[in-house]
Amino acid sequence: MTTTAPAPADTTPTLAARRIAALGDRARHCGLYDRLGAPLYQDLATYDDPETRALLSGVRSAPGPVLDLAAGAGRFTLPLLAGGREVTALDLSADMLDLLRAELDRAPASMRSRCTVVQGDMSAFALGRRFPHILLGTTSLSLLDAEGRAGLYRSVLDHLADGGRFRLTALERGDDDGPDETAVRVTGAGGTAYELYEHWPAGAASRSVTLLPADPPADDSPVTVCTDRVAVIGLDVLEAELAAAGLTVLTRELLTPPGERHRVTLLTTEATR
Repeated sequence: MTTTAPAPADTTPTLAARRIAALGDRARHCGLYDRLGAPLYQDLATYDDPETRALLSGVRSAPGPVLDLAAGAGRFTLPLLAGGREVTALDLSADMLDLLRAELDRAPASMRSRCTVVQGDMSAFALGRRFPHILLGTTSLSLLDAEGRAGLYRSVLDHLADGGRFRLTALERGDDDGPDETAVRVTGAGGTAYELYEHWPAGAASRSVTLLPADPPADDSPVTVCTDRVAVIGLDVLEAELAAAGLTVLTRELLTPPGERHRVTLLTTEATR
């Protein structure tokens, strides 16, 4: 009987790993949402992209306050406030919320007065009120394991007003024939250029994202390198979890063109009656 030995695992270092190795001791490692990484993440946040536009458009369908889960530094919160909404912004990261508070300090008093900032866990929160609109943006759900997601759905149901809508986005790979890793140069709102690496093999259960300044000083000063690994949750799995939790999917809207590496789908749900 002839057997075939399994193919050896690919041990080739990723592009990100080679770039970090080249920095040597200069690399100052952090996550995307902690004290060092949060300012870089915020610098790259965009307030005019298909996801933001779709979520804000959905909220315009009915009046009332908004609960922005995993609000971060205010990617959705700030445009909602600018549009006249009352917003409760909840996030677990104190560093991200510090950035949001700094933005609010620079905003008109009328905007500040309509924002409640809460440091809390989106998988287990109790705010003592209900909302006609609850939002959760792309990748945030991927920070939770199955138990955490179940807790999120319970908390959402406890805070969703009668007839209210829970809108969330799902991220999947849309180019199965694409490379496992991509590396792009991007420019933040403050003019800083960054190298952004993503390692995401097709069908993988998680993806790794690495962000660092593209043009660090030529001296030996430290260079901030942000890396996070986040889970990938398929749309079929997500919809099954929502249904089991008591949330009915009303609409699905693909927000990105077919064939793009990042396939973003907006789900609009309501409590099952």
